[in-house]
Amino acid sequence: MNKIVGKEYLSEKVVKFEIEAPLIAKSRKAGHFVIVRIGEKGERIPYTIVSSDPQKGTITLVVQNVGKSSGKFCELNVGDYVTDLVGPLGKATHIDNFGTVLCAGGGVGIAPILPIVEAMKKAGNQVIAILAARTKELIILENEIRQFADEVHIMTDDGSYGKKGLITEGVEEIIQSKKVDLCVTAGPTIMMKFVSELTKKYNIPTIASLNPIMVDGTGMCGACRVTVGGKIKFVCIDGPEFDAHQVNFDELIMRLHAYD
Repeated sequence: MNKIVGKEYLSEKVVKFEIEAPLIAKSRKAGHFVIVRIGEKGERIPYTIVSSDPQKGTITLVVQNVGKSSGKFCELNVGDYVTDLVGPLGKATHIDNFGTVLCAGGGVGIAPILPIVEAMKKAGNQVIAILAARTKELIILENEIRQFADEVHIMTDDGSYGKKGLITEGVEEIIQSKKVDLCVTAGPTIMMKFVSELTKKYNIPTIASLNPIMVDGTGMCGACRVTVGGKIKFVCIDGPEFDAHQVNFDELIMRLHAYD
């Protein structure tokens, strides 16, 4: 069991937890995730490791309250324990000095963008971040991202913060104003699809951090399968990041609707 040592509400239904996990804190890299179980009969839920503190032996997760299991997680407080926590899982983000890296995160997809922004900046890249959500209250981790990104642009659907419009409008505006060497995107699947279609038009290599339903996290159940470049991949062991221009987003969206 892993003790919760910090809890902060980022919005009404999004909570940031700091959890004791010393071995994971030492070994995790950008792109890695964990699978959490709340209660002996709880379901297994994947969460990106947003950050870690190897000295304190803690990792940080961002949880959105969208159902029964995530709701139980959000009810926990400092001093409570997570029943099971396994990781780090998945493949780490490929970090290199690409030049100018554009990181586009939507909603809670901003959480997996944060460690990538940090790692890309430390590798010597110029990092531009675009954070998008329906409204101002749903923009999360802005201050943390500003610590590492050279530029931060905000897009909201209702215009309550930053510029009014969709994330693709912000992405295209940046692409047209400067040379972008790599784009990384995370967020709702439909958002990643349209960001990918846009960057493909401009021949900009793009990585998408996918977020399908997972069960075991070890590649055995097949629940998280996705078609990439015409081949079946498993997000839990082959991802979560893939060449966005090779991902069959329409199939992925259809499979996600099967769980509605």
